[in-house]
Amino acid sequence: MHYIQIAGHLGKDPETRYTQDGKKVTSFSVAINKRKKGEDITLWYRVTIWGDQFDKMLPYMKKGSAVMVVGDLDTGIYTDKEGRPQVSREITAWNISFSPFGKGNSQENGAPTSSYGQNSAPSQPEPMRGSYTSQPQDESSYEEEDALPF
Repeated sequence: MHYIQIAGHLGKDPETRYTQDGKKVTSFSVAINKRKKGEDITLWYRVTIWGDQFDKMLPYMKKGSAVMVVGDLDTGIYTDKEGRPQVSREITAWNISFSPFGKGNSQENGAPTSSYGQNSAPSQPEPMRGSYTSQPQDESSYEEEDALPF
């Protein structure tokens, strides 16, 4: 698995269920937008939460909420309804916070401003905090990435 940090919007409200042996599992989808070859595309990530470490946030997490998720990324390949191969992206979250960027900010709904989850993961880099500014990258730098089969 690989460490990943994303910022996006919830595609639907979180859903909680229990495994046969009684373990709590909450999942939701997060959409992030990116530009690829001059075209805007949306990438979807399925986020899974094991246990109750984010229970205080769940009442504020609604479809459209802007969130930042840090966790372990697992990818796979599946065939869609049209028979085309697609990439699945699943994050097992160990830190979630409400994002101060974009519409859908949950603070308007009284959501807390802090993040929840483990303070740090063993052998993982510390997630960035505060504001981040950067010069946009030239799209030509993504050409090699676009050629990857996954």
